[in-house]
Amino acid sequence: MINMEVVREDIDKLNALLKVKVVPADYKSKVETKLENHRKQANIPGFRKGFVPMSLIKKQYGTSVLFDEVSKMVSEAINKYITTEKVDILGNPMPKDGDGFEGDFSNPSDFLFTYEIGLPPKIDVSISKKNKFPYKEVEIDAALIQKQSEDIRRRYGKLESAELVGENDMVLGRFVELNSDKSVKEGGVDHSATVSLEFLDSDKVRKKFVGKKVGDVLNVNPDDLSKGPKDKAAMLGVKEDELDGIGKKFTFTITEIKCMNFAELNEELFLKLYPDNSVKDEKTFNDRIKSDLEQMFSKDSDRLLHKVVFDELMKKIKVSFPEAFLKRWIKQVNEKPLTDEVLEKEFDGYLKMLKWQLIEKAIFESHDVQIDQKELVDYTKSLLIQNYSNYGAPVPDEEELDKNARKFLQDKKQVDSIIGRLAEDKLIELCKNTATLKPKKVKYDDFVKEFN
Repeated sequence: MINMEVVREDIDKLNALLKVKVVPADYKSKVETKLENHRKQANIPGFRKGFVPMSLIKKQYGTSVLFDEVSKMVSEAINKYITTEKVDILGNPMPKDGDGFEGDFSNPSDFLFTYEIGLPPKIDVSISKKNKFPYKEVEIDAALIQKQSEDIRRRYGKLESAELVGENDMVLGRFVELNSDKSVKEGGVDHSATVSLEFLDSDKVRKKFVGKKVGDVLNVNPDDLSKGPKDKAAMLGVKEDELDGIGKKFTFTITEIKCMNFAELNEELFLKLYPDNSVKDEKTFNDRIKSDLEQMFSKDSDRLLHKVVFDELMKKIKVSFPEAFLKRWIKQVNEKPLTDEVLEKEFDGYLKMLKWQLIEKAIFESHDVQIDQKELVDYTKSLLIQNYSNYGAPVPDEEELDKNARKFLQDKKQVDSIIGRLAEDKLIELCKNTATLKPKKVKYDDFVKEFN
């Protein structure tokens, strides 16, 4: 076995060089064997197969074979060195610009290859009782239960025609675009659509509709009735890129009014919602809503805890990176050409993601937290079961489910995504079991703001 010399030279705490010296004794035998194989297979006019003079083979293939074999040996030597010496690196080793190679493949003798490596900053972090994190939970009050009850009743209610517009009704009508003098614009927008008053942001605009009847005409601004350009374009029946040429003055003629009559709180509704007959009256219905909301929001509380831990540790821990090396490496490995302008724009986000990965890794190493293959497969199976359930499809047997999960994990992007989710779950569990959490009940609206 050939053991080529690999020497490490540290430039600073974040950058180093790996120098690989290759002498003829390292590559001579491999190159000769490769050339002999070429000789046996070569079909050159004037010579029988397998009897081509070696001088001709060397002239035709010598340099390329030498280059391929030496490059392969150097790569193997560097990988072996990194593994054996347990060198923690960022990205991959890269040939040093300018003077990264010494030697002549046309006149082979000794070769010297120099590679740059980026080193991760040292991070010493763990979770203990000294870490104090707020753990916010949604206060499940009567108003929230009532709102959820109304949402359920609306979902199972019936849409019926109404004579007058109510605050939460759906109003069908015809939009007609006007000129600045309020005359109908020739060739302007003329489109029928629906306005759901329940989802309007402005109470003032909603009140303009309330009490109106079929045939009434209102002066409206489409911006007040839509949520952004995409929604506005769909409402007016135009393409989004056509909005700049459309004015803000319109008439809206009401053609139909639809009112949602909520489902009654009775045994029929309860059985639809809970076939196990566990809910029999309004009190047990509200109790069930509260229980379901607590379960749902507990997962959101965990996610918020992860966000709090992320923000605090990212702010507290100061690190530096071999930025010049990383920029070169990113440009080299990117699938599509990357301009310096785009790289600079995205680089801070990349460093932020890298910093968190290193913090998370340090925490897991400190607490001996690992993600093994079985966990990965089991977690993937649980996600697949959830997907089957969401689409109303039957869950396959264990053997088929396991096969599907392993096939799913052949996609590296999916693997990275699932490992990320598993790591998040493990960090949350670690913090809940190890850190000091300070529970606090907050209103639903305040809780939602925490995620923004």
